[in-house]
Amino acid sequence: MNNGRFSISIHILTLLARAGNDLLSSEYIAGSVNINPVLVRKELINLRKHGLIVSKEGKSGGSMLARPADRILLSSVYQAVRQNPLLGQQKNLPNPACPVGRRINEHLDRLYQDAEEALLRNLGSVTLADFSRRFE
Repeated sequence: MNNGRFSISIHILTLLARAGNDLLSSEYIAGSVNINPVLVRKELINLRKHGLIVSKEGKSGGSMLARPADRILLSSVYQAVRQNPLLGQQKNLPNPACPVGRRINEHLDRLYQDAEEALLRNLGSVTLADFSRRFE
């Protein structure tokens, strides 16, 4: 996940957590994130697909959290927006005759998997409510 989707989604969810039961429009959210409302709506669709938010369409519509912020782990948000492994993927095909080259990808894969698991453990110990309280 080497893009801004996680930070945008956390921003959106933090706004929704602080709004309580009030519906927030994609235009309002876009103003806070400082991005195009179309990009916000794409993230809202994804967050809704993963059960993190609910939305109401129409003139008085908007979005709100699907469940209390203390029941949303940041690891769930990460998994909802993750597109690529944290450190990327090995694309190089090293020389199989080299003692390092023949096994480097195997060891890099394990290193990358360990890093991803550590990140998920860390994010899994923080709720959206925990994160949102940092703005009080």
